[in-house]
Amino acid sequence: MLHTSLRLTASLSLIISLMLSYCTLAFAESMVIPDSPQLAAKAWVLVDFDSGRILAEHNANERVEPASLTKIMTGYIVFNEINHKRLALTDLVTISKNAWQQPGSRSFVNFGTQLPVDVLVHGMIIQSGNDSSVALAEKVAGSVESFAQIMNDQAKKLGMLSTHFMNPTGLPDPDHYTTAHDMVKIAKAVIKDFPEDYKLYSKKEFVWNHIRQPNRNRLLWQDESVDGMKTGHTESAGYCLVASAKRADMRLIAVLLGAENEKLRIQETQKLLNYGFRFYETHKLYQANQELQKIHVWQGEQEKLAIGTGDALYLTIPRGQYDSLKPVIEFQSEVIAPISKGQTIGTLKVTLADKELANIPLVALEDIPEGSFFKRLLDQAKLTIEHIMNKNNNQR
Repeated sequence: MLHTSLRLTASLSLIISLMLSYCTLAFAESMVIPDSPQLAAKAWVLVDFDSGRILAEHNANERVEPASLTKIMTGYIVFNEINHKRLALTDLVTISKNAWQQPGSRSFVNFGTQLPVDVLVHGMIIQSGNDSSVALAEKVAGSVESFAQIMNDQAKKLGMLSTHFMNPTGLPDPDHYTTAHDMVKIAKAVIKDFPEDYKLYSKKEFVWNHIRQPNRNRLLWQDESVDGMKTGHTESAGYCLVASAKRADMRLIAVLLGAENEKLRIQETQKLLNYGFRFYETHKLYQANQELQKIHVWQGEQEKLAIGTGDALYLTIPRGQYDSLKPVIEFQSEVIAPISKGQTIGTLKVTLADKELANIPLVALEDIPEGSFFKRLLDQAKLTIEHIMNKNNNQR
């Protein structure tokens, strides 16, 4: 009886195990994406870096004070000057009285001293020093006012149409404002345009003049995938944070504005990042200029044309749904030379569960000049015959 009981128990355990495995598989296949978290802040947004897909947002177009998030733009302009050889990290900057007297967060530079640009950049990014920010602005543009003009010009170039800067620090001013969506744009620009300089945002501390200056972005200690970016705080703006994290091949940017305290700023931003990484995945479907198909060309020097996507295509989708993506290529039934490289030939559409996720142009990946007079004449005759046959078939 004991052996029989053990066999029955083992059989029952096997059945339960199989049932649980089936249920787990069924859940994975039909996993529902929950609503994005509601956070204790005025505004926020979560965006995939590569695809640009917005995964969560609240009041993301509402005008807000950026506080020291402003320094992301200040840094972008300084990096741009360095990369264009108009400024060097070794250049010395004389600290003006205006820079030295800046209120708020400081990197402890002294009036009248000369410091390398490199030291001031570290002080601005890691310690969020208003003094370093103003010193750099004066070095680049001669004055804070002129530097603000450069900031606003750059903002327009990046599509930050709801942003206006009055200073390089983020100290309050009625005409100094931005939105969560616009902060994503400048964050992406820094990461994309200056990947080596961006590494500064991951440094946990900076020691200058025997003073240890820790990075105010505490997520750098809490989450190993976080490698930037910038905190901000004033009494009127509240506690703000732009954070970027990369897990595997997926990078997310989170912007949180107007939290009540430093603890909430970190806690709520972590919720955003965890939500995005838990429920979504990003795939690079096609490389830039990747050949997807060859199609027939009429009246050209050659009869086949390679077409593909002009830019790389990234898609952010619910986890586990990659195999359900459906790409469809649509192109003109008759492609006639001459064809120029980059010319739009058709369209690539990608759907998931009948929802269109991408609709991008397919372009010619090569030039095809007109063929000889005889080739054009022959193809014209072929096209005429083809049209007649199609018309007859349609009338039947």
